[in-house]
Amino acid sequence: MEAYLGVDVGSVTTKLALISAEGDLVSAVYLRTQGKPIAMVQEGLHQIKQRLPSGIVICGVGTTGSARYLAGVILGADLVKNEITSHAVAALHYVPDVQTIIEIGGQDSKIIIIRQGVVVDFGMNTVCAAGTGSFLDHQALRLGVSIEEFGRRALESRTPVRLAGRCTVFAESDMIHKQQLGHRIEDILYGLCQALVRNYLNNVGLGKEVLSPVVFQGGVAFNRGIVCALEESLSTKIIVPPHHEIMGAIGVALLVMEECSLRPSQFKGFSVSQMIYGTSSFECKTCANLCEIAQISQDGKVLARWGGRCDLWERATVN
Repeated sequence: MEAYLGVDVGSVTTKLALISAEGDLVSAVYLRTQGKPIAMVQEGLHQIKQRLPSGIVICGVGTTGSARYLAGVILGADLVKNEITSHAVAALHYVPDVQTIIEIGGQDSKIIIIRQGVVVDFGMNTVCAAGTGSFLDHQALRLGVSIEEFGRRALESRTPVRLAGRCTVFAESDMIHKQQLGHRIEDILYGLCQALVRNYLNNVGLGKEVLSPVVFQGGVAFNRGIVCALEESLSTKIIVPPHHEIMGAIGVALLVMEECSLRPSQFKGFSVSQMIYGTSSFECKTCANLCEIAQISQDGKVLARWGGRCDLWERATVN
């Protein structure tokens, strides 16, 4: 049985998805990156191997996410793709008539506008944490509420409080003030959900035409309080697809399935999970941009370089 592996390496989580030639999810792994993308890719590969049904052959590997080039070098990826395309392909796979994709992760958030099956616009937030999952994690910790029960308790709110949501610092000080006034924890939790949604729509979604069907993906989609706050703000039903937390990995797996249908895979095999790699960087002084170039090596040999505004180092022969 042929299968295709998609790997999405983000700043907070690392996701692996194995799909069949029919596009069905065979197995998946969801790990915390913990600032160790190489180790987590190797651990994810090890876990996928352990769960691999007998008779399955990996016919293609694709990588996406902020560390997609790094993961691509380690695995011998056949395709390295950006997150926008990967998330769009996965959403279209599960909801073919989708017109708007809301994706909220741990450290960044995105909006993707699709018309007639084609991405026509997108927006990203990689600077302010107030529209991301880390905002909820931090405030939940401050309130002594686990992130797992956050959504359930938020939905028990009867009179949600309005919190300043444009900045995590202001939101936290406002939240403390509301606690001191005696507001219920449930009302503060749903107020935080509303604040995150307001920040997302006013920042990432600013100027974007949000049309139904709206698909919500990313780890934050587990939080039913955020889903409810989105439906309230947009006055439309929000679709949370199956496997929403690994959609980037599923999307790049679907893309590599098309890519590898006519040629053999470059996948290095499961043995790479046992290899030792090193990463380093240097400043390129070829021009005034002074780009920071990242490189990965094994046994003292540089395997690949990337990160410049041009492709000078990516084209350079690695000896």
